[in-house]
Amino acid sequence: MRILIAEDDAVARRILVNLLQKRGHEITATCDGTQAWNALQRDDAPHLVILDWIMPGMDGIDVCRRLRTLDKDISPYVLLLTGMSGKDDLIKGFDAGADDYVKKPCDADELFVRLRAGERIVNLQIESLAARDALRKLATNDFLTGLRNRAAILDDLSRECRRSSRSNLPVNVVMVDVDHFKRINDTYGHLLGDKVLAELANRMASEVRSYEAIGRYGGEEFLIVLTGCDSQGAVEQADRVRRRIAEERFDIQGVKFDMTISLGVASSWQIAEPREELLLEMADAAMYRAKRNGRNRVEAAKPLAPLMPLSPR
Repeated sequence: MRILIAEDDAVARRILVNLLQKRGHEITATCDGTQAWNALQRDDAPHLVILDWIMPGMDGIDVCRRLRTLDKDISPYVLLLTGMSGKDDLIKGFDAGADDYVKKPCDADELFVRLRAGERIVNLQIESLAARDALRKLATNDFLTGLRNRAAILDDLSRECRRSSRSNLPVNVVMVDVDHFKRINDTYGHLLGDKVLAELANRMASEVRSYEAIGRYGGEEFLIVLTGCDSQGAVEQADRVRRRIAEERFDIQGVKFDMTISLGVASSWQIAEPREELLLEMADAAMYRAKRNGRNRVEAAKPLAPLMPLSPR
């Protein structure tokens, strides 16, 4: 495990480094509290920390207090090295945020025992964080394709519509449907069909910029939310996605075939106010027009016709 050491005594620091490196640890060594604090603010800072209590400038207690103010997913485990063993001193150290302490001069066996306890606590935090991230991914990602699921992509669209209302910048919706997908399932079975959808999703996602969103809308339909471009730019990007699917044959478990998609594009600049329900309806209509016009094509949504005034009776 990676460990940060802050020890102002060069000899003591070298002894600690050698002891811990022999046990397979990766060591970051600093010579005072200021250097330690600077290193601990980094995103990739070690999760195990050994601080000498008494150091020039910022001492170990000061570093502890500041460290506990940082918003980190994993709370570093801090071991204080101290020559002080009075009850009041130890309470002060724990109150500052230390997790444990070792008396100086440091006994190697005692140090390793206390570090093992720290490793267990850090590893439990890492496992808990991984489990939390996995649950979050299950809640927002489609299990088959790895893309955003329906609820998540619609939430993305809703957020972008609100942003568009505030900033008057466009948000564009692309509705995607796989052409003749039923033939794949009927001919080769649903298991291979699932692999086709996963490969389709991977290819489409490769053409979507990192700050935009793509998700599985349902079945073989997908939804792309494009920002930072006007309606013509959205049509051009949708066509890049189309070409990415059409121009390279699929090879799934030795079965080779061509696939195409039909896409409909709607822009918030086509309507008075960006509303996700209306954009979805417009993009869906454009996508079905692409189907009727021969498939493997992109169609832009038609501007909405103005409402006719009611005739007086």
